[in-house]
This record gives sequence, C-alpha cells and structure tokens, in this order.
Amino acid sequence: MSPEPNSPPATWKVLLAFAIIYFVWGSTFLAIRVGVREVPPLLLAGMRFLLAGAALYGWMRLRGTPSPSRREWGAATLLAVLIFVLDYGLLFWAERRVPSGVAAVMMAIIPLFMAIAEIVILKTQPLTARLALALLVGVGGVAVLVSRTVSFGDAPIDLVGACALIVAAISWSVASALTRKMPLPAAKAMSSGAQMLAGGVLLTVTAASLGEFHGFHPEVVSGKAWLALAYLTVAGSIIAYTAYVWLIHHESPTKVGTYAYVNPIVAVLLGYYLGGEAMGRRTIVGTLCVLASVIVITTSPATKTRRPAAVKQMHELAEKPQSR
Repeated sequence: MSPEPNSPPATWKVLLAFAIIYFVWGSTFLAIRVGVREVPPLLLAGMRFLLAGAALYGWMRLRGTPSPSRREWGAATLLAVLIFVLDYGLLFWAERRVPSGVAAVMMAIIPLFMAIAEIVILKTQPLTARLALALLVGVGGVAVLVSRTVSFGDAPIDLVGACALIVAAISWSVASALTRKMPLPAAKAMSSGAQMLAGGVLLTVTAASLGEFHGFHPEVVSGKAWLALAYLTVAGSIIAYTAYVWLIHHESPTKVGTYAYVNPIVAVLLGYYLGGEAMGRRTIVGTLCVLASVIVITTSPATKTRRPAAVKQMHELAEKPQSR
C-alpha cells in the first residue's frame, strides 16, 4: 500500500539523504584539491558550475518552471559574484596552498561572521557572554591554524591561502544577508540553477582574463582530475543539493543544518586517510575550537525580537556548500 501524501517519509530515505549531505559535501573539499593540482582553479570551478547550473536550469525548464525574469537574472548574477566568483573561486584557488581538510574548517567560520554582523552592524543580536566566548574560541581556532609564534609540532597553514579563505567566508556571509532581499525565482532549484549558471559563466570569464587558459592542455589532464570534476558536478552540486532540498521539506532546519558541523570533520578525515594530508595537534586543536564555536553560535536561543538569523541564512544558501 502506497503511503499517504502527507505521511512521513521512510526512515531509510531520511538516513540516506543525511548521509549524502554529510559525506558527499564533506568529500568535495578533497575532490577540489585533486582537481586543482592539474586544472587551473578558477577554470575548474567555472566548468563545475557551468555544467551543474545548466543541468539544474534545464531540468526545471523541462518541468515547466518559467525562466527567471530580467530582474531575477540580475539578482542571481549579483549573488553569483559573491558566492561563486569570490567564495568558490577563492576556495578553489586556496586549495592549491592549503590542505583540503583545513580549508573545510576555515570555511566553517561563516557563522562567526554572520554573528558579528548581527551584533555590530545590524544590531539585531545582543552580545551575550555565551556569544562572546563562542566568538573568541572561533577566532582562537583560526589563530591556532595560522600562528607562527606558537609551536604545535607541525607547520602553520599558508597565510595567503588562509586569508583567501577568510575573504571567501566573508563573501558568503554578505551574500547570505542579501539573498533574503533579492528578487529571486520562487522555485529554489531554479534559483540555484540560475545562480550556478551565472557563476559558471563569470568564473570562466575571470579565468580567461587571468590567463588560466594559457598553457592549459586538456589532453594532458589525468583521468583522476576529470573524475574529480565529474564528482563535484554530479554528486556535489546536483545529487547532494537535491537531497538537501528534499530534507529541508521533511526535517527541521536545525537537524538539516548539522551538516555544517559534520562536513569539516569528514573533510579532515578524508584528507588525512585518502589525501595524505597531515593531521597534527595544530589541525586537531584548531578544528575543535572552530567547530565548538560554530555549534554554540548556531544553537543560541532566539531573542524576543530576533530568530537565529545565522542559522536561517545558512539554510537559505546551502551549496558550498558549502555545498562545497
């Protein structure tokens, strides 16, 4: 007997969807590092989002969803600059200098910037002792990863790469604040497809303007790098995104948002076991500090005048993450 339309989904479907957003999105950081070893970073990102964006856009058009209006394309393009050119572009570029697991940890600091913006700029969040401690712990975690004055027995991460990742996280945070006020398509898949498509075009143009096509010979790129691109496109941007959208309609945003805590752990472990990346005391301490900070910030109770916007914004702009 088929389930009623409003009946809860089967448990195995929920578990599978959670497994996908936990492990697929967590593994994309290693896939990026594999790809950028042989393909210029912005070009690789451009190809990924051109393919994924075209697939999502085409799928929605075939289902009868109208194409975005001119205003909606304008909003999608502005967000594409912040999310894809700056956030993803800098992430792909930084992964030539920073281990994939650490890159995932650095990108997990996005809620810190959202909380700071709410406290300092928007004035919608009071600076409580709980939040102040969480922010200090998070900043301390980043300091541990980049510090050259404190010895943890292993080398700090590349400072330029770390700065690029911080700018990327800030760019995502700005996009999170803007997205709620932008005239975007009502259908989430069409909105994401349009943003990915615009982002793919802009990344490819940026790659060309920076000379990434010069000296790039696709015929000498190994199958491993092309496989990484295929994985990022199909698994990371299409399958995981579909699982996320399905989950957000069947589970609470708080539960679905736990991917933000799990993805960095998955990325660090995969980078260590499959990518040959170091996992010394510095990485462990920095990761634990950042994740503890993120958990405290995103689980902070709402005030009378505000719902936890950092959590809401994370859900509205999920992948990248990430999806990543």
